[in-house]
Amino acid sequence: MNIKIGKSILKGNIKVISSKSDAHRLLIGAALADKPTKIFLEGWSNDIEATKNCLETLGCKVIRDNDGIQITPLWDEQVDDIVLDCVESGSTLRFLLPIVAALGKHAILEGQGRLPERPIDVLLEELRAHGSLVKENNLPLVMAGQIRGGVYTLPGNISSQFITGLLFALPLLKEDSEIRLTTKLESRGYVDMTLDTLKLFQIEIEEKDWGFQIKGGQTYRSPLEVSAEGDWSGAAFWVVAGGIGGDITCTGLRKNSCQGDKEIVDLMEQFGAKVNWKENEVTVCGSSLKGITIDAAQIPDLVPALCTAAALAEGTTIIYNAGRLRMKESDRLKAMAEGLQKLGVRVTEQQESIRIEGGSVHPEGEVILDSYDDHRIVMSLAIAAAALGVEAVIERAEAVSKSYPTFFAEFTRLGGAADVF
Repeated sequence: MNIKIGKSILKGNIKVISSKSDAHRLLIGAALADKPTKIFLEGWSNDIEATKNCLETLGCKVIRDNDGIQITPLWDEQVDDIVLDCVESGSTLRFLLPIVAALGKHAILEGQGRLPERPIDVLLEELRAHGSLVKENNLPLVMAGQIRGGVYTLPGNISSQFITGLLFALPLLKEDSEIRLTTKLESRGYVDMTLDTLKLFQIEIEEKDWGFQIKGGQTYRSPLEVSAEGDWSGAAFWVVAGGIGGDITCTGLRKNSCQGDKEIVDLMEQFGAKVNWKENEVTVCGSSLKGITIDAAQIPDLVPALCTAAALAEGTTIIYNAGRLRMKESDRLKAMAEGLQKLGVRVTEQQESIRIEGGSVHPEGEVILDSYDDHRIVMSLAIAAAALGVEAVIERAEAVSKSYPTFFAEFTRLGGAADVF
């Protein structure tokens, strides 16, 4: 599916979808719990579908209805020799790997798109060291054997998803365990979300200076009903759209959320946007933006949206500590640099950073933009093209279904010009 974007200003109110990150965690907690759990969700996505399908394959009974999903755990059934298709969801793969190993399941884990290229060898080495019999380092993986408790050692700057997977899995083991981090923890907000979910399911984790201490033999206790919180990652695109010349109110958000991507509001204020908070909603209005310097270590998923903000800000914006973006659904630094350059923006791409000069030398005629099959690239370039007033076609725009299938419906409802062809 290709989308043609025209010049437009986005204005209005939007109720944000449920957090994909929160939904993954709640689904897994519910699957490991002692009783059924009802999870209320706003919206759906391909990544959540991947986790739901894998949990069903592992033996859970899953019923989806208009307001959410009901999970009945069936982990005591003898389900073995299974195939878990994680599709393109890195969270699904990295969260379930340690859980499958903790349960001692014989399983094949598969993936599609760029997922087989994304690194998991550090996590696999730790699982092998504690009893897993997996041989491969890349998908498809054949899992066998059961891990045991002990000391798990990981760098904190590769993927917070490795740590989340272990935090879910290790309480299931008989023995006590430790997760020792050899470097500073990056994407801290995502680990905090995991700790909040574990606390909700009455799992005790003790944080130490060196990492986390986990008691073995714990039982996940269902909260019976729970609502996934609003998605700051998805809201970031609307916050940016409001700040670069629109006027948008996002509702259904927690100001005190553990989601690291709530930082988008403070960053847009630093750019110069006007922000007004009310209970569970934030309004962002366009203003004269100025370039800023941003450390992306804790907020990698915000970088594509921040690149769009930088393109509309006067002066220079530098985003650094962003090297991990090269191993996401696409090489996001390359994808955003290429896309913005085609829109007439001056961009310098380096290995760990990106430098953007605000403003555009409007290209002649229609511009063709490659989405690289990446949902965040599609959404960022759509908002950039509309605000810069450059007629552009985004190829393979259906990639938004990974996290935000209704994005373009909301985009047009807010006044955006978008035609499918």
